[in-house]
Amino acid sequence: MTATIITQTYNFSAYMIYLPIVITLTVLVSQFLFKNSKTFMIDIFHQKEDIAMATNSLFKIGFYLLNIGFALCIIEFFQIETVERLVVALSKKIGGFSIYLGVMMLLNLLLFLKGRKHAMNKDKIRQEEIVES
Repeated sequence: MTATIITQTYNFSAYMIYLPIVITLTVLVSQFLFKNSKTFMIDIFHQKEDIAMATNSLFKIGFYLLNIGFALCIIEFFQIETVERLVVALSKKIGGFSIYLGVMMLLNLLLFLKGRKHAMNKDKIRQEEIVES
């Protein structure tokens, strides 16, 4: 007869702590980013607010899908046997995800700035063509 040794792990606790934190972080960053990007979108779409808001909403959904999907891809925890290891594992996972989320936010901001610059250059060219006519 072989004896099976059952050890308690904190893996389930890690998942139950990790998921609400990363989802909350994603929602908060998304709301902040896309609330403040409306101005950029309106400039990009030449004051056509309906198209700007629709595009902004699509960017927001994409941001949610990409970031929550990534958070779920990196969720795996291995044999967490002490509270100390739980804290360390959560710190690494949530810290890494926070860095990723910050990079994604900056990339979105760069896209908005590039789109706005492109739209302003287009307006400038149109105005020069009108003046030359």
